[in-house]
Amino acid sequence: MSFKEIKELRKAGKLEEALQMANQALEVEPENIWNKRAAAWVYYDYLKKFSQPVSYDDFKKNLINIKDLQLPEDEKMVFDNCAWQIGSLVFELQKEKNIDYKKINELLEIIKEFHFTKPSEAYTFLYKAFHKGYQGWSNYLTFAEWWNFDNFQQKDYLKEEYNGRKIMAIAEQAHIAYSKNLLEGEPVDPFGHLKQVNIEKVKEFLPKLDALIEKYPSYQYPPYFKAKLLLTLGDNENVLSAFLPFAKQKRNDFWIWELMAEIFPDDKDIQFACYCKALSLKTPEDFLVKLRQKFARFLIENKMYNEAKTEIQKVIATREKHKWKIPHQITQWTEQDWFKSATSKDNNKDLYIKYLKKAEEILFQDIPEEVIAVEFVNENKKMLNFVKNKQKFGFFNYSGQLEKPQIGDILKVRFNGKGQGDFYKILTVKKAERNLSSEAIRDFEGTLKVISPQNFGFVDDVFIEPKLIRNNNLNDDQILNGKAILSFNKKKNKWGWKAIEIK
Repeated sequence: MSFKEIKELRKAGKLEEALQMANQALEVEPENIWNKRAAAWVYYDYLKKFSQPVSYDDFKKNLINIKDLQLPEDEKMVFDNCAWQIGSLVFELQKEKNIDYKKINELLEIIKEFHFTKPSEAYTFLYKAFHKGYQGWSNYLTFAEWWNFDNFQQKDYLKEEYNGRKIMAIAEQAHIAYSKNLLEGEPVDPFGHLKQVNIEKVKEFLPKLDALIEKYPSYQYPPYFKAKLLLTLGDNENVLSAFLPFAKQKRNDFWIWELMAEIFPDDKDIQFACYCKALSLKTPEDFLVKLRQKFARFLIENKMYNEAKTEIQKVIATREKHKWKIPHQITQWTEQDWFKSATSKDNNKDLYIKYLKKAEEILFQDIPEEVIAVEFVNENKKMLNFVKNKQKFGFFNYSGQLEKPQIGDILKVRFNGKGQGDFYKILTVKKAERNLSSEAIRDFEGTLKVISPQNFGFVDDVFIEPKLIRNNNLNDDQILNGKAILSFNKKKNKWGWKAIEIK
């Protein structure tokens, strides 16, 4: 017998004869690597033949035969070729209406001792196959830990194209799938009804998730799952900083704000604001029934019965529309006296609007506030000019952010990046506390010197415009005190101080 003869029989499709010859050789020299190799390739050809769910038992039998050969680690070509057949069968098994996870578990147990090339195309294909049904597979964590995410190829971290559209990199999908399964918990009873999060596994996985987030900042969802995992550890101190980059990208999705509320379990005011923000966004009612019920509980606790009734009736309307069950809690509320006497409205939009700023400030609290002064206001265009100091000044749109700003107001603002010329975009803005000072505002006191005939004046280096002199009936040599703002004189191309208030 020769390896070449068996190969020729295989190529001719005479697998039974090839296997018989290979077995005879193994009986004579069971440890001969060439005999083992010859038998392994025959079994591999059988795998190709049986790589369909209908012939699962035959596939499994031949896979076990390869395992029983106990090929050495350097026989990777056989194992890598097997990976493609195993992956193909697993993909097919997961296309069936009722996936038989028992079969998938059996295949995993068999191949745990196989020596695949890592990383490799074949090994990644194997991951993709088992990953396909991770959401319904209780053994996914075990598989992922055995496969080991360190074995992804560099190309596995790049987006792929499928049917003309870009899809998430498989490495990103893997980290998300593992996170989801960690959060779901592992069964702690024989029937799988009770589940518990494995805290040690969470602690072990978080550094890997951190490394992924740092190396691939364009990935959107890993920061979200990092936040969720930190919440399971009770690490509220770090969860917000982990969550904010993701939340900023997804700020118009209602569930972002629902999760944000979870990050502040002890701050009812912030939770309330987050629910208001979530409900203010455009979202199909079908998705909001649980959130509205949560919010109704807050409203009842605050004795805001009209608003609570409004939310509850929206929940009932949506559930009745879809013939969904009405929760017992909702039914209980509708039977209480406060509900019967309360007056509902079409919606609670007015309430939501009151709390939007408070919620949005959370989103940008990692960006420092800057203290500025209002130099000019254009009410028609909702624009104002500001000055922080001689290095930073410009204008921005305050629509929806401020009510009736006045020249001289001191504001606390978070800018959205650098200005484009003198124009800035803002994230948050509010009037500062009364005792807060600004580099751009100062008090002045002294003798007024009026310059005729232009009728403007100066108190030391503070410019007093004609309008102030006229409106306040000021006279030359009069002692004045007031407030001045730092101002740039474009004609003279220099900085100076301009009075904005006479006391």
